[in-house]
Amino acid sequence: MTATLVPGRTYAAAAALLAAVAVWAAHHALAAVGLLSHGTGHRFTAVYVLMYGLLVWQLGFAYLNQPYLVGRARQQALDALDVAALVPAYNEDPAALRACLESMIGQHRRPRTIVVVDDGSTTGEAAYAEIRAWFEQAAARAGIRPVWLRQDNAGKRHAQAAGIAQAFDADVYWTVDSDTISDPHALGELLKPLADPTVRSVAGIVMAANVRSSFLTRFTDLWFVAGQLTDRSALSVLGAVWVNSGPIAVYRGQILRDNLDSYLNETFAGRRVPFSDDSMLTLFAMLDGRTVQQPSAFAFALMPERTSHFLRMFVRWMRGSFIRSLWRMRYLPLRSWAYWLHLIRWATTLLSTTLFVTVAIVIPIQEPSLAALPWLVSVPIVIGYAQCLRYLTIRRSDQSTAYQWGTWALAPVAVAWAMLVLRATRWFGVATCWKTGWGTRKTVEVALRPTPIPGQRTATAEQSVKPDAEIAAPR
Repeated sequence: MTATLVPGRTYAAAAALLAAVAVWAAHHALAAVGLLSHGTGHRFTAVYVLMYGLLVWQLGFAYLNQPYLVGRARQQALDALDVAALVPAYNEDPAALRACLESMIGQHRRPRTIVVVDDGSTTGEAAYAEIRAWFEQAAARAGIRPVWLRQDNAGKRHAQAAGIAQAFDADVYWTVDSDTISDPHALGELLKPLADPTVRSVAGIVMAANVRSSFLTRFTDLWFVAGQLTDRSALSVLGAVWVNSGPIAVYRGQILRDNLDSYLNETFAGRRVPFSDDSMLTLFAMLDGRTVQQPSAFAFALMPERTSHFLRMFVRWMRGSFIRSLWRMRYLPLRSWAYWLHLIRWATTLLSTTLFVTVAIVIPIQEPSLAALPWLVSVPIVIGYAQCLRYLTIRRSDQSTAYQWGTWALAPVAVAWAMLVLRATRWFGVATCWKTGWGTRKTVEVALRPTPIPGQRTATAEQSVKPDAEIAAPR
């Protein structure tokens, strides 16, 4: 399974977006002139113009986030880095874990060490015995130092710490979730931004490995990828990425080692915080330098296939997001872009939620009318299509162009899901942020199934990968 960022598609998407922005800007300019000159217009004209300006800023900066490129001298320095990969595993589907490790061993730029830490899976050590034996032999034959540990269940952070202890002098740590299949060029692309000595961490792009498994995973993939290539891309341009994704990120080794004690002992309201680990590591990196995204580094992770699983995961994310927001406001310096962008984000979140409730619920109850309905429906859909446009700039080996366009066509579904379900879930997470339990993965919840590739026969997870040292292009 591979992915490529296609420059031609990116330019076409940028041109289409620029044309749409110009037309819509003219509309908002006329509305603003009317408001300032004659006091006419809709009661929320000023708010709409402000929100439009922020949207244009986000989309414009997102397209400025292009892949980092390096010359020969800097590439040689990157090739010399000692990279250790950290793979915590807990109640993981064995097929998914093996596919994860196969893709890591098959990297064009391989890590020096891969540490797998079984965090006391209730499935028992025997469940992974065959995978462990294969992994230790295949990694060694590929010139990679394999380490496999099993510990009593202590959580993902402690599993990562155990991995760090096994490669304590590493220059870079590559964090990978155990249900993730990495693109063959993932690590090599992730390392390129580190040629800039001010960069402390690099995020990659996560896509759904099981995008075809259900309608939920399909539009979740659209929503998730679009968010990374718009919101996070815009932040990356300013070196202020707030959250790296657990399935694919790298950190300067010293960042993790210097903050390990704080990482393992974070508490909130007197309770230990075991989740939101990625945002905590990113915060440590942000306090020391720039945090960026490499839009040409890809990984494929298993997404929840059931609504109940997804909502439990999202509530955990939102609880962690709120807790992390408090830490950012407390520790980020006032002179940093990250501080002010974060403050603006919370202000716009409050404003957009208030506006949504007022326009979609309060006003229709007080002044029943169908006149505003077309705007209420069409404007979010248009914005959704614009934000999701960059989804089409990626070519995936397991999808045809027609399938990708079909997924992009689901933007209205993703918009409705975000506005009606995720918005409410976000505020529920904020209101219950003191509940710091993990909430998922008591058993194997998502299993890796064969993925049909256009033009090829379907293969099983094991048949689709060359054995041992012959691995070059995983799955």
